[in-house]
Amino acid sequence: MRHHPGMTAPGTVEEYLAALPAEARAVLEQVRAAVLRGMPGATETVRYGMPAAVLGTRYGLHYAAWKKHAALYPVPVFDGDLEAEVAPLRSGKDAVHLRYGRPVPGDLVERIASAVAALRRDDR
Repeated sequence: MRHHPGMTAPGTVEEYLAALPAEARAVLEQVRAAVLRGMPGATETVRYGMPAAVLGTRYGLHYAAWKKHAALYPVPVFDGDLEAEVAPLRSGKDAVHLRYGRPVPGDLVERIASAVAALRRDDR
């Protein structure tokens, strides 16, 4: 769903969002806001054809719209209570899927972004 044949790859997050169907756009706008709340000071870019929130030179979190869900990548395995909340939403090793038609868990997405930001800081 991300790119239709002949559609040029989005150059900005706004272009990416504008190309989405209404339901996917509404969900991704909430995901975007939560990611940015959890990563103060992050800059936004499009990488691998999907929006990303970046901290310094390190990539923080990518998010994308698919046919039936939005997704966050890469989401590392966390410790304790946060992982207990994230685990049911995981798909594969490092993706979190948020199905359309369900409320966006904005607080959880914000906490994921904050935890990823903390890990990225530790990597520097």
